[in-house]
Amino acid sequence: MQLNGDQRLEAYRRMLRIRRFEEEGMRQFKGDKIPGFFHSSVGQEAAIVGACLALRDDDAMTGTHRSHGHPIGKGAHLDALMAEVMGKEGGICKGRGGSMHFADNSVGIISESAIVGGGIPLATGCAFSARVRGVDQVTLCFFGDGAVNQGTFHESLNMASLWKLPVIYLCENNGYAITTSLAQSHGQPDIALRAAGYGMPGVTVDGQDVCAVYEAAAQAVRRARAGEGPTLIVANTYRFDEHSFGLVISGEPYRSVEEVEAHKRDRDPILLYRTVLLEEGINEESLGAVEDEVAEAVKQAVKFALASPMPRPETLPDYMFNSPLAGQYSSAAGLERN
Repeated sequence: MQLNGDQRLEAYRRMLRIRRFEEEGMRQFKGDKIPGFFHSSVGQEAAIVGACLALRDDDAMTGTHRSHGHPIGKGAHLDALMAEVMGKEGGICKGRGGSMHFADNSVGIISESAIVGGGIPLATGCAFSARVRGVDQVTLCFFGDGAVNQGTFHESLNMASLWKLPVIYLCENNGYAITTSLAQSHGQPDIALRAAGYGMPGVTVDGQDVCAVYEAAAQAVRRARAGEGPTLIVANTYRFDEHSFGLVISGEPYRSVEEVEAHKRDRDPILLYRTVLLEEGINEESLGAVEDEVAEAVKQAVKFALASPMPRPETLPDYMFNSPLAGQYSSAAGLERN
């Protein structure tokens, strides 16, 4: 299956929405408007959008700590997402979830988890629910290469295979678990081969090619809806920014400046896809209109988020005030608890 006419431009729109949202989020983080951490998905937009476009609106999805892009890839509005990362009442979780814990039923996001591999069993359970309910809903589960070494990955894939659950496990393999490379942490660095141990297809795709990701995801969705069980997709991608924005890595660099710059120059998924669209006959005027539309949407999202009120202190859990980040949160939020 290939992206159709309308989907081609929509893919560009959603990838650009993720990129501009993340860029603006980093600016707001530097301005102390966003508490806690900010994990940018810049560079990984094609892996996200290609997979999400293969889903129906009522399909479910789980994410990771690096999940601002996942709801955007599924079609979520930006206003409430920006308010959530700022910890505001107007956010999708009323400011209680923050950057790493989005949940948005309007686009089927049942959970995003800051725990490495934490979303994998949740997605498996969601797929089991669909089977019990007798519906053809599928669940898309995002996780990173670091999560592949977690027990939850192996237990969940085994269970899903045994019960032929309608779930797609999509590994966003950006090559590094924080600072640890794939070669340093995986006895078998070809992640897709692990699928064979659980009797399911394992597919590796270029995660910088939105069309390739879509085709693999669409095939996996077809299998899942037909009752043929789960699929493991490994989208080889690249994280352009640090593990967490502003994070300073001490000691020997784990990747060179030259490596990062080469990916930004030659493997930017948005620039690659823009070139494809121009070659396919979509003109600069049409792409420019999408770019202007996205810029305005992000601008309005920031305006909405900044104007949204902070949660009342008495409605917040104690950990927001007792954790090591309490001072940063209270400063950004303008909150105090006696």
